[in-house]
Amino acid sequence: MKLKTKLFGNVYKFKDIKELLAKANEEKSGDMLLGIGAATISERVAAKVVLSELTLEDLRKNPVVPYEEDEVTRVIEDMVNEKIYQQIKNWTVGYFREKILSYETTGNEILRISKGLTAEMVAAVAKLMTNMDLVYGASKIRVTGKANYEIGKAGTLSFRLQPNHPTDSIEGIIASMMEGLSYGCGDAIIGINPVEDTIENTKRIMEAINEFMVEWRIPTQTCVLSHISTQMEAIKRGAPVSVLFQSVAGTEAANKAFGINKDLIQEAFELIKKHGTAPGPNLMYFETGQGSEMSLNTDHGADEMTLEARTYGFARKFMPFMVNNVSGFIGPETLYDGKQILRANLEDHFMGKLMGLPMGMAPCYTNHVNTDQNDQETATMLLAMAGANYYMGVPVGDDVMLSYQDTSYHDDATLRELLNLKPAEEFFHWLIDMGIMKENGKLTGRAGDASIFLKK
Repeated sequence: MKLKTKLFGNVYKFKDIKELLAKANEEKSGDMLLGIGAATISERVAAKVVLSELTLEDLRKNPVVPYEEDEVTRVIEDMVNEKIYQQIKNWTVGYFREKILSYETTGNEILRISKGLTAEMVAAVAKLMTNMDLVYGASKIRVTGKANYEIGKAGTLSFRLQPNHPTDSIEGIIASMMEGLSYGCGDAIIGINPVEDTIENTKRIMEAINEFMVEWRIPTQTCVLSHISTQMEAIKRGAPVSVLFQSVAGTEAANKAFGINKDLIQEAFELIKKHGTAPGPNLMYFETGQGSEMSLNTDHGADEMTLEARTYGFARKFMPFMVNNVSGFIGPETLYDGKQILRANLEDHFMGKLMGLPMGMAPCYTNHVNTDQNDQETATMLLAMAGANYYMGVPVGDDVMLSYQDTSYHDDATLRELLNLKPAEEFFHWLIDMGIMKENGKLTGRAGDASIFLKK
């Protein structure tokens, strides 16, 4: 295994694959803060050259966190399809990139290959890609999820209705739900981030949004984004909900900091299958984002992009209904500006799909990051071209509870019109029946009028 190259008269040598992966990464403030990123552009290019010549077998044999030390590594390694792996193990990373981007390679072929991959392989090939490569490669891959119905089908674009409220007021949540629904938002899921993470409050919100959904016969899914153990207790007490949520990470130590492990997620999966309101088979909702391991000091010296790929490797074990990436949520210590957030968004969407996950995106940002609305909208349009299954729908794009910026109800409608996409089929027919949307997928004059839900 060769870990050095000569470039512009200089010899660049890397001590191991972990260092090589970090140096080959596009510049991220989190990697620079840890002192593991490339010091110069030349060093980054040299690392990419060396990485392109490694085989997929080299990467499998050298995970950034050893098998015996980390549960996430074990989950990923133990899921590898050995027959498929044997067919591709001698491919170089450079060849793998060309294979994905070849016009002759279909999305189904890529998904078959994905069963033989580890996270390090996925991260490695993404590091060799330009932004356009990431958009094109991801656009080939389609992965759907089914809870009450299927989202992510060709020709559709879905949205999570996120009517958060700073005091968990049911009246405020319902009012925001009404507005979002009137814009055609909510076919992915109606999901609330509660302020108060208690069993009683979680159960109260679960019951309220389910009651509204049943009353108006809205064909969608519901979720309350408390800690997964809180949600589980609410379900055991009879709360109705379709999908269980949890943030997950790329190392065992980071997941432990989140208060989870493989066994807890498996227990939750079994519980929602037995007591949830949706038939499935996909009943888990995971949220991820570059930099969480670094911010928790649980990164093991690995770069944040590779760790994000490992997060997807962990998530796929539980057949999720949706995976939402929020790489811009932490702040400038992980992704400094709009350029870095955009790159991370494209990487994450591509890597998640390459891992066989139904990826949605939240090209979000916090107000202390060096970015703006134009950066966010650029990322949103590129990700829509890349085939993201869904986005968030937040009133005016400003979450008043979490204090960050995300896609608005208006953005959601604009994206569908730009790309001639429609909501998920069942939800689309409901919107037509409600007079909110026309059969051609365009909104009617009733769109944005939340008062339609005040009239029986």
